[in-house]
Amino acid sequence: MKLECTWQEKMKFAASADGHLISMDAKSPVGDSSAMTPKQLLLAGICGCTAMDVVGLLRKHKQTLESLEVHAECDMTEGSHPMIFKEVRLGFKATGTVDAAILMESVQLSQSKYCGVSAMVSKAVPITFTIELNGGLIGSGRAKFA
Repeated sequence: MKLECTWQEKMKFAASADGHLISMDAKSPVGDSSAMTPKQLLLAGICGCTAMDVVGLLRKHKQTLESLEVHAECDMTEGSHPMIFKEVRLGFKATGTVDAAILMESVQLSQSKYCGVSAMVSKAVPITFTIELNGGLIGSGRAKFA
């Protein structure tokens, strides 16, 4: 895997890999708040990686998924630098004709075996999750990679 990060102006950077480009910026007043920060992109990476796992596993089990949202929240350390994540909380919200047990298993497999981004981050901070199906909470857990 190879990626380049290039300074553009002020605190704005562009990262490129395989012909794809994404912008990063710092929050105001240091930057212009014109793009996600690197820490936000890390959370986006966790969400995207685990969502891809879950969709793939649900398709394998021939579940009729209508929508899937994964949101992330984290608390940050305070006082001294570097300010880092203390805990990451993921929320999975699915709709469709999906067996709750299969959805639970899919999320648990992603957060214990398949999601490489979660596996790396969970070595530094705990990752917890909740799972909703069609508006109802069906489970929760914690990322546990071997």
